[in-house]
Amino acid sequence: MQNSRASQTLSRAVFLLPAGLAMLAGVNAALVLVGVSAPVRSERLGDLHGMLMVGGFLGTLIAMERAVALRHPLGYLAPGLLGLGALALISPAPVQLGQLLLVDGSIAFVAVYAALWRRNHDDVVVVELLGAVHLTVAALLWLRVDMPWLMPWLVGFLVLTICAERVELARLAMPTTGGRTLVLHAAALTVALVLTLVSAEAGARATGFVIASLVVWLVRHDVARRTIRTTGLPRFSAGALLGGYVWLLLAGLTWLVAGAQTEGALYDVVIHAVMLGFAISMVMAHAPIILPAVLKRPLPYRTAMWIPLVLMHVGLAVRIIAGDFAGLRTLWQVGSITNIVALLLFFAIAAGSSIAGVTPLKRKPL
Repeated sequence: MQNSRASQTLSRAVFLLPAGLAMLAGVNAALVLVGVSAPVRSERLGDLHGMLMVGGFLGTLIAMERAVALRHPLGYLAPGLLGLGALALISPAPVQLGQLLLVDGSIAFVAVYAALWRRNHDDVVVVELLGAVHLTVAALLWLRVDMPWLMPWLVGFLVLTICAERVELARLAMPTTGGRTLVLHAAALTVALVLTLVSAEAGARATGFVIASLVVWLVRHDVARRTIRTTGLPRFSAGALLGGYVWLLLAGLTWLVAGAQTEGALYDVVIHAVMLGFAISMVMAHAPIILPAVLKRPLPYRTAMWIPLVLMHVGLAVRIIAGDFAGLRTLWQVGSITNIVALLLFFAIAAGSSIAGVTPLKRKPL
């Protein structure tokens, strides 16, 4: 039994290796974009930063989780192709090869969700499927347009996927109409994103309104408002969740008030409030619950996990408030580097915690 479990862990880790490499390449690209020393000086990596982090890193992680849930060998095509796409992007191969592999991986990802939906017709899965469709649209758009123009679709992918996961994990605390409300928000967000293709301004404002509405609804019903007063993992997860909601609300309100952003300070605010403040904070919140189910290895909560979580939020606050809003470039760089340190530190602590090991945690509402 132990040999079988170890073999399963190793085989699944092979699929996650490209995600880890994509994250490291994305971090390197972030250093290039921030204008500080980076291990690899590459303008190409700087241009690929957004897709490496979303499609290559987060996309592969999420697709792997769903492939495990599907329990069918073909489900692993999605994380496999997304991972290969990330590897192609950071290799000397033509960028178009990586782009096409990401398109194929995104389509396979949609197919995984379609199969999951046929299994139980769950509202949460419908929303996650729409999120995968958003990723596919972003990958297709990337064949024709620059990254800033497809960024709203990447935001849509992360928002729908993570919010659906949140509803699934905290289902007992949600109202009976929670699934329907989530689907309505997902449909409205999809319509708003389609509108961005016709009118960037109107679409961005509509997208911001839907995101803000979704955040308010989630915060109102999320059990994290109660578990923040407990201890241990529930409190840590609640802190990460509530902090993530704050940053997502800021991004939504920025789009709602300022309209479409493709460059400059407000673009930086929206993108990193979502990608770092919301998405990475949610990864930290759920990692001790989800990763053990994927890798068949325990990931026990450690008090030290608070360090990268706090660093992430403090660094992002410095980056946005002092850097983007006040225009202080040095502090913007400090905040950006703090975010990178926080991300790497969390995965270092998580790896150490998993290696040390304890009894695996059970998946339960947080």
